[in-house]
Amino acid sequence: MKHKLSCLLIDDDRDDQEIFKLALQDINGEVFCLTADDGVKGLQMLQQEENFVPTYIFLDLNMPRMTGRDCLNAIKSNPLLADIPVVIYSTSSDPKDIQDTKAMGAADYVVKQYSISSLKEILKRYFN
Repeated sequence: MKHKLSCLLIDDDRDDQEIFKLALQDINGEVFCLTADDGVKGLQMLQQEENFVPTYIFLDLNMPRMTGRDCLNAIKSNPLLADIPVVIYSTSSDPKDIQDTKAMGAADYVVKQYSISSLKEILKRYFN
C-alpha cells in the first residue's frame, strides 16, 4: 500500500507516540504513521519493510538499547536510507544536541511540546 505522506516515529515513550499520532491525525488524516519503541526496532522496520519508505523519520535521542544518535548514524550510513529526512524529536533543548545531530545529518530538530496544539503547529511544517 503506497501512501503519499508517511512517517516513522522512533520513540520509547508510548504516551509521546500517542500524542504525536493524535496531533498528526488532526492536521492531516491521510498521513500513514508507524511507530517503533527503540532504534533497533526502527532500523529493523526500515530494512525489512521494503514497501515502506517514510517521507520523514522522527527520532527521539534518549532511548534504551540504541540511542537516537546511534540510530541516526546507522540511518545515514545506509545508502538505501540516507536520503530520508530525519527530524530529531527530543525533550532536550540543549544547543549542543541540536548542533551535533544536525552535523550528523539530521534535517531538523524539534523539541517535544507540552501542548498538542503546539505540536500540531510544528507538524504542519512537514505534513500540510
